[in-house]
Amino acid sequence: MSDQALLARIDRLESLDEIRQLVAKYSLSLDMRDMDAHVNLFVDDIRVSRDQVGRAHLKRWLDDTLRLQFTGTSHHIGNHIIEFEDPDRAHGVVYSKNEHETPCADGSSEWVIMQMIYWDNYERRDGRWYFRRRLPCYWYATDINKPPVGDNKMRWPDREAYEGAYHELWPSWKTFWASPPDGNEPEVAPPAPLEQFLLGMRRGSPDPKIRVR
Repeated sequence: MSDQALLARIDRLESLDEIRQLVAKYSLSLDMRDMDAHVNLFVDDIRVSRDQVGRAHLKRWLDDTLRLQFTGTSHHIGNHIIEFEDPDRAHGVVYSKNEHETPCADGSSEWVIMQMIYWDNYERRDGRWYFRRRLPCYWYATDINKPPVGDNKMRWPDREAYEGAYHELWPSWKTFWASPPDGNEPEVAPPAPLEQFLLGMRRGSPDPKIRVR
């Protein structure tokens, strides 16, 4: 193996670890309400809305959201798949199981649990990895004492229930339910090329529209 190839492999391993640390830092800084530490995990030109760009706008949006909707939160990250587009750009999927103490209109509180995944884009700038974007796709949110059986699994206090976008990234979900076995076993597709497992599963599907919680 050439020195250049070895250095590239070391760089890839270091990048993988830094991206995993980035995701862990996201959860800790968010749950402990360190807004400066949190927004500095994103690129400096992060888009917050159609007209707002930058970490200062992200900080204000997060402060307003967290102060209004949540007394406290805890984000527990799980499965994490990372694929590289080039040495300085990558994308990934992260599972997250979250808990929220959520105030209600009548002055009481509910303990809302949530299951979701993030579809992430990562970018390295000046030698450091940042979030370019995080797309949150929710499966359910519900009071801890109320299992989210049935439709419209996003069930926040004082809000109309709705469906999350947990499965919308993946066309296989609808295909599976629309195509029960008919006695003719289909051929098995070849494995996805390296660094294209996630893109292969997405099959070119567009990003879902995410409803703000």
